[in-house]
Amino acid sequence: MGKICTPVSMPGQQKISGGRMTEIYQKIVIATDGSEKNLSAVIEGMMIARVSRAKLQIVYVIDTKPLYTGVIEESYAGMYDSLREEGVLALEQAKELAGEIDVETSLLTGKPATEITRFVKEHGADLLVIGTQGKSGLGKLILGSVAESIIRTAPCSVLVVRKS
Repeated sequence: MGKICTPVSMPGQQKISGGRMTEIYQKIVIATDGSEKNLSAVIEGMMIARVSRAKLQIVYVIDTKPLYTGVIEESYAGMYDSLREEGVLALEQAKELAGEIDVETSLLTGKPATEITRFVKEHGADLLVIGTQGKSGLGKLILGSVAESIIRTAPCSVLVVRKS
């Protein structure tokens, strides 16, 4: 006689609970840097949120590292303001893309991998969606930094989306 196997739902699929369909993802976080390369990840995360009816949060991290690389102190405030404006714009654009999806946005400051991971932990997300490359244009090296660090430290599933 063969074994009886219990079906297992994969992340993002529906599972049956007491005769009702429930969704696996309830809280999704999308990390964006506002770049064209990251747009596929933003769109993919929104599609998953729509299908799973998950709460959606989009975060942008102002990377403060460039501010501490020998820049004259007087220009620090100007650079920070410029980076902040870039972040606000990226979040506004993402919110527009979301259309009817209810979305919250957060502007964070610090080291991107650390701040994104911290945010996911604090908000109890069960899926984090990120892009493979950031706006630095370093290609494959970016996966070796921010995305790879997040994959290793995130407390939830991570979906890494290539630019399509």
